[in-house]
Amino acid sequence: MWKRTRNVYRECLKLIPHTKFSIWLLAAQCEIRQLNLTGARKILGNAIGNAPKDKIFKKYIEIELQLVNIDRCRPIKPITICMIGAGGFIGSHLCEKLMKETPHTVLALDVYDEDKISALDGYDDKIKHLLEPYTVEWKGRLQFHRINIKDGDSRFEELIKKADLTINLAATCTPAPAERNTRTRDTIYSNFMDAVPIVKCCSENKKRLIHFSTSDVYGETIGSYLPKDDPLREDTSFSVLKEDMSPCILGSIGNIRWAYACAQQLTERLIYAAFAGPENSLEYTIVRPFNWIGPRMDFIPGIDGSSNGVPRVLAYHLIREEPLKLVDGGESRRTFIYIDDAIEAILLMIENPERANGHIFNVGNPNNEVTVRQLAEMMAEVYAKVSGGEAIENPTVDVSSKEIYGKGYEDSHKGIPDTTIINRQLGWNPTTSLWDLLESTLTYQHRTYAEAVRNEQIEENKQKLRQRSERKDKKRQKKNKDKMTEFAAQKKVDKSNATKKNQANRSKGTGKKGENVAIEDDKY
Repeated sequence: MWKRTRNVYRECLKLIPHTKFSIWLLAAQCEIRQLNLTGARKILGNAIGNAPKDKIFKKYIEIELQLVNIDRCRPIKPITICMIGAGGFIGSHLCEKLMKETPHTVLALDVYDEDKISALDGYDDKIKHLLEPYTVEWKGRLQFHRINIKDGDSRFEELIKKADLTINLAATCTPAPAERNTRTRDTIYSNFMDAVPIVKCCSENKKRLIHFSTSDVYGETIGSYLPKDDPLREDTSFSVLKEDMSPCILGSIGNIRWAYACAQQLTERLIYAAFAGPENSLEYTIVRPFNWIGPRMDFIPGIDGSSNGVPRVLAYHLIREEPLKLVDGGESRRTFIYIDDAIEAILLMIENPERANGHIFNVGNPNNEVTVRQLAEMMAEVYAKVSGGEAIENPTVDVSSKEIYGKGYEDSHKGIPDTTIINRQLGWNPTTSLWDLLESTLTYQHRTYAEAVRNEQIEENKQKLRQRSERKDKKRQKKNKDKMTEFAAQKKVDKSNATKKNQANRSKGTGKKGENVAIEDDKY
């Protein structure tokens, strides 16, 4: 299969201008993974000859440093990987990478959805394209199992025992704002209680574990506690997060925003206890992702699965030509990394256990640091380019955290991943700029979701018109009913007055014989 990948890269190098040197780097990395170091160096040499830029010289040096480590490595034998949570965003990209560029076998696990007829349907099945009949290249190497650990299904233990390595991607992030007060317990159960049997099974059976945690475990940085006008607040020493040194500072127990981070931190401590305890039986690697972005990170109700749920698409509001909401002005600073760069790091962890075991790795791109406001403005600009439309005149709107998340919301002002350890151990460095990763991701989202989202808008507008018409009809009906009620009441009053007048005339004897004052019904 890797030969086919090599041929694809070769054709790309013929078609794409030489100044687009990222293709040269990808082609070289493909050769490195096959331990064809001579071929990798030849590609890099041609790249420098065709695109002599400072940036490519820098990347050449970085890859050469990586080659120093790989020169000492022996070829990795095919292994079996049990991947829990394989049907999501990260799992789909990792499965794709493993199928196309390695000889490994993957036992892919994800939750069971009783509402779906087919075992491959559901919003989390982003690996469906890898399981279709036409993907014969890796037939038998990717096996999908619908298992829900919450139900106490013991089959996952058997799959862990069959595998050489378990990758735990299963997690439930802090739910949508409207559900934070009702699903906090579910968040803790999903991210800690459900992880316990996985850690236990790996430890008891001496199976290697790569566990995906979160950068949220760092909590608030020390800089967050400084006054907003304090110049030290921008000092990187107060905001750069180091796996082996930075404290994990979470909010008070009553602040449920930290439930997810706390559950993941507790899982990390459990894993370390299984590694450093008396038995010392668990080989582990912990991954702390920092804002991974790329295709398939999305969910649109009715398109990716059930019509129920909250839309999760990076460009959702841009497609709808609506401003992006910035919580508290979007002043927080974040870093963002492209999914391909991140998956490259995971592949290095898989293939170099002796250098990855016993480590926690930040996987992020410190070079792609921006404020949330800057990110939103860049997204609007990039989306206008990829969609062929005009940028929204006012692409952002400020909202308070209280309005979105409720009273007492807390967040870290600035969190920058330190990548010294992963660079030292695995020779890894991310290469994709923020602009490039947004362009790739938003292009995918526009092609995949634009038509559906706009159709959704049309339906919403039709629904609004129907509702408006119904309100008008109800208002008209009420007005007519009120008129009829008023009419009936007036008629009753007129009859009463006429009766009283007849009675008065008879009592006075002033009327003619047989003459009564009557009400003419045709008046009404």
